[in-house]
Amino acid sequence: MAISNQPVERSVENFRARRRAFRALHEAGCFVIPNPWDVGSARYLQQLGFPALATTSAGFAFSQGLPDSEVALTCERNLAYIGDIAGAVDVPLNADFASGYGASPQDVAANVMQCIAAGVAGLSIEDGTGDPSSPLYELPLAVERVRAAREAIDQSGAEVLLTARAECFLVGHPDPLRESVRRLQAFAEAGADVLFAPGPHDSTTIQALVDAVRPKPINVLMVRDCGLSVADIAALGVRRISVGAALALAAWTGFTRAAQKLKSDGSFAGFANLVSYPEINGLFATDYRTRDSDGRRSAASAS
Repeated sequence: MAISNQPVERSVENFRARRRAFRALHEAGCFVIPNPWDVGSARYLQQLGFPALATTSAGFAFSQGLPDSEVALTCERNLAYIGDIAGAVDVPLNADFASGYGASPQDVAANVMQCIAAGVAGLSIEDGTGDPSSPLYELPLAVERVRAAREAIDQSGAEVLLTARAECFLVGHPDPLRESVRRLQAFAEAGADVLFAPGPHDSTTIQALVDAVRPKPINVLMVRDCGLSVADIAALGVRRISVGAALALAAWTGFTRAAQKLKSDGSFAGFANLVSYPEINGLFATDYRTRDSDGRRSAASAS
């Protein structure tokens, strides 16, 4: 008896549709792309109506009891997390793929191919080395690494969006804006679709970065309340706003403070104003029933 490949074909077309939708989001306007650290947070963010999601290496690492580093959070472990989130949601997913888990362009290209296979609509590659004594790849090598990622994506035919990150602000470069502009412009020439220099929270610096890479879209990272709203940032010409580990840290903040009060004071004050069990359980119960029903319909149509 022949085995139907319809479910596989539908899955492939589903990821193609997500990638088309993700690319369209970058063509005009501004959108927020929040960062879930597990399947539950991803499903919740999708239910709130966010049009796309992004993984957070830091948020996931913390959930595993690990520091946010490529040594602790290996490529294999990150790929498993990325695949879990991509398989759990119906919206486009951008992968926080660190520095590509390889120093050489060849290693970056090979790992990018694995990330594409996980079902992402986009992925980001950083120019940070993880070495405090020399925290950034020299620009020629950094460019070659971006170019290798671009070529891997093109060879895959998957139309995954490539984001290139300049880590100058985060590693304490003495002239982070100038160096970020130099690197982002070079990354754009090397084939990056989206540019990203995490760190700035002031409108002047953000505007300078937007102007420097125009018309390419730029991503801005917001991890604290700096006084700017989404509308304010959109008015600067920013196309995409991510929040990194901020939502995970918000969860950790509530958890650690409640746990500390329980241990040090013998107090349950940290449990005040909690989201109720029925609310969260009801949300996931409804979500589960919907997914189960959709799965049954898909199985029936394939038979």
